[in-house]
Amino acid sequence: MTSTTSQQELFRFLEDRFACAQACTECARACALRASLVDPDGTEYQELVRRKGIMCAEVCDATCRVLSEQNQVDETAIRVQLEWCVQVCLEGAHVFDKQPGAEDSAEACRACARACGEFLATLR
Repeated sequence: MTSTTSQQELFRFLEDRFACAQACTECARACALRASLVDPDGTEYQELVRRKGIMCAEVCDATCRVLSEQNQVDETAIRVQLEWCVQVCLEGAHVFDKQPGAEDSAEACRACARACGEFLATLR
């Protein structure tokens, strides 16, 4: 019975890891697109939106790489990366919420933060 429980835990772990990586990929895409749509010579706020979009895309991309490295990264490093990703995604969502037409990017950020948070919970 323990092996079935262990097997179910492993499947859940892998499913959560995959969902997190997939959400990171979608978030990175949405944030990179949003950053490219903002006029770099615009207002100070537009520059903030552009910077947040770029940073969020880079952090999500890095998180996806960490998650794909399998056994080469220890659990502490994965945990730190996930926590960072959650924080950056929530900050990005907050900034995008104030930007007209950025609803999809904001939602992608929130979905990524949720997925990373759920996966993080399996590590504790």
